[in-house]
Amino acid sequence: MPPLIECVPNFSEGRDQAKVNAIAEAMKRDGVYLLDRHLDADHNRCVITLAGEPEPLLEAVLRGVGKAAELIDLTRHAGVHPRIGATDVVPFVPFRHAAMQHCVQMARQAGAEIWKRYRIPVYLYQEAATRPERTNLESIRRGQFERLRQEIAIDPARLPDFGEARLHPTAGATAVGARKFLVAYNIFLNTSDVEIAKRIAKSVRSSSGGLPFVKAMGVLVSGRAQVSMNLTDVDRTPIPLVFESVRREAERGGASLLSGEIVGLVPRQAVDENEEWFRTLESRGASIILEERLAAFGLTT
Repeated sequence: MPPLIECVPNFSEGRDQAKVNAIAEAMKRDGVYLLDRHLDADHNRCVITLAGEPEPLLEAVLRGVGKAAELIDLTRHAGVHPRIGATDVVPFVPFRHAAMQHCVQMARQAGAEIWKRYRIPVYLYQEAATRPERTNLESIRRGQFERLRQEIAIDPARLPDFGEARLHPTAGATAVGARKFLVAYNIFLNTSDVEIAKRIAKSVRSSSGGLPFVKAMGVLVSGRAQVSMNLTDVDRTPIPLVFESVRREAERGGASLLSGEIVGLVPRQAVDENEEWFRTLESRGASIILEERLAAFGLTT
């Protein structure tokens, strides 16, 4: 059985459905399966989940990067989510019969090809990083597109792994990496006070001494305060623990939890449908479980 890789490219467009459709259409290839897409107008971001065998998947992603560069102008872009590029981040995730090192090789191949085809500089992150300080995506995104555009030409620490010391004028730069499964989990509060969400995010994220393997920020989405999180190891920091920690911190600040949302998909082992965090998800019409989406295409794990 051939190896199966997951890829979850994030594009800096969450408001124009036609543009997102065009990017998704560009990535259509035999042997590549579009499992999920999630648009958020406030974040102004789209997350597309793909799976496929390495060769066609790599080409599909490269075509998506090219289409995004045609359609998205970062000089006119605004949203609450940090970003450095039209295609902001491209992570490769090992799944069936695939090792992390295989995904590292794919990430580096993708980075070289993105620069060659589109003249978009690329930074390698997480397991594909060539510098220890670039393991964390936040370090690469520091200051976002606007600051990176200035610093790349004058600060040697900001030089890309692939490309020259300049950003693409409208498509910026792209971070490409290899990583384990990541669960993007957002919790809405019953308040519009974003400062409460920011305090909760600080208390639960690992970089501030909170929960291990949790990245978090507080943002305002559709008039509601949101704790926006990336859970980088749900085996060691399970989703129910994160849910209860956010609830506890919210109550300390005089707020409560309204609902949650999953951006993208979750491995089956991380989900118990009887748990409260799952029951409070805003949309459960389509399965959020990765293996079930794969099974719909006749793919086994």
